[in-house]
Amino acid sequence: MTALLVVLGFVLIALVLGIRARRGRDMDLEQWTVGGRGFGSAFVFLLMAGEIYTTFTFLGGSGWAYGKGGPAFYILCYGSIAFTASYWLLPAIWRFAKRRGLHSQSDFFAAKFDSPLLGALVALVGVAALVPYLVLQLKGLGIIVSEVSGQAIPYAWAIILGTLVLAVYVTVSGVHGSAWTSVLKDGLILVVVLALGIYLPWHYFGGIAPMFRAVEAAKPGFLTLPDSGMSPTWFVSTVLLSAMGFYMWPHSFTAAYTARDERVFRRNAIVLPLYQLILLFVFFVGFTAVLVVPGLKGSDGDLSLLRITTKTFDPWFVGVVGGAGVLTALVPGSLILMSSATMLAKNLYRVVRPATSEARTGLLAKALVPVVALIALYFTFNGGDTIVSLLLMGYSLVTQLFPALLLSLAKRRLVTTSGAACGILAGVAVVAVLTLTGVTVGGLAPGLPQPVKDLNVGVVALLVNLLVLGAVTLATRRKEAVRGLPPEPVAAR
Repeated sequence: MTALLVVLGFVLIALVLGIRARRGRDMDLEQWTVGGRGFGSAFVFLLMAGEIYTTFTFLGGSGWAYGKGGPAFYILCYGSIAFTASYWLLPAIWRFAKRRGLHSQSDFFAAKFDSPLLGALVALVGVAALVPYLVLQLKGLGIIVSEVSGQAIPYAWAIILGTLVLAVYVTVSGVHGSAWTSVLKDGLILVVVLALGIYLPWHYFGGIAPMFRAVEAAKPGFLTLPDSGMSPTWFVSTVLLSAMGFYMWPHSFTAAYTARDERVFRRNAIVLPLYQLILLFVFFVGFTAVLVVPGLKGSDGDLSLLRITTKTFDPWFVGVVGGAGVLTALVPGSLILMSSATMLAKNLYRVVRPATSEARTGLLAKALVPVVALIALYFTFNGGDTIVSLLLMGYSLVTQLFPALLLSLAKRRLVTTSGAACGILAGVAVVAVLTLTGVTVGGLAPGLPQPVKDLNVGVVALLVNLLVLGAVTLATRRKEAVRGLPPEPVAAR
């Protein structure tokens, strides 16, 4: 009961912070979605860092260390690459978004290619990827609350309560609520992760190095990459694909719009890769749990952090850990809800009803927040294997937006609207087929060398995307030039 009260206390604090964040502001679409483009380095840092510590990394990071061993380190690598690339990528995106007054990722594509229909396509891809991502956050929240409370709060009720909290403060305060809640979340998660990652190996093994030696002695080769399957080829291709997709998630992309100026991104790009290293301590927990709480099979490995915490600590600290875990669901979940609702209102409804005013669009976006939340709740309880397949497709889906985005940043137009749209559609189609059928590169071409067969299957979709994008661009360049589509150069630095 003590642990449960501590968790509920953190949820209440998050709700109060989220609601109070709107004080003194008129929550029009500009304030609600991008904070009036007035956030400084600290808030932008916390919003961007929110993508590091979600329930996927809090539970899944330790779970992968527990169940997979060495391959788990891919989670550490791709974020560092993405944050480094943000030094150049995000300022270019921010300049264009500020000049055009954009509010969503779909707005960016629609404006860059002068095509609301392309914006609608990007919105559909984004929402298709975001809904299962939100489901993941809600399921993680339910697991955390249920485990730390000793099942005093059932899994289903924990999810419903968390969804209600999310919907309320997102509707009321938008991105301001997410920013202030992230202050609490990142402060708490930093303390919890460092405490667990340092204390547990010392408590059970006498240090981090002895812990690694004990794991290696019990499971030889567990801490290295295997020769096939999750091999070095799989590792490198997965890291690169994930890095390309990192800022293609609509909520991460839109978070960049909130910055006061482009120097914010360059300052944060220096610090964020170092902040990513904190994930090492999450892995240390998972590796420690391998020998301390053995026997967790399959997806139960994701419970390793919670199981070793409840085994080791007093209830009050278990509650602190649970509260930190709940916040890792609430912050990214709030951004996902807001981004989904904004794209549905502005980039789908407004395409059908172009006369809709911005004020009415803002009201519609807020009204759609509980609708998206209810859809996510439905799939949380009824999705089964289908939602798992969709979740696996998520990163590969949003990565299909990367080629068109990158080429659109050139000073002269390198890709046509038709080329961008057809490339995205082709890549998305390949991702859907390969993921739902479970086909690997080795399955497509069993005669290839083993390192090639181990490539992440998302590489195939990205290659198809690029080939189609290039071919259609060559075929339609003259036609679109005749129609007089204007080039959209990046603003001078």
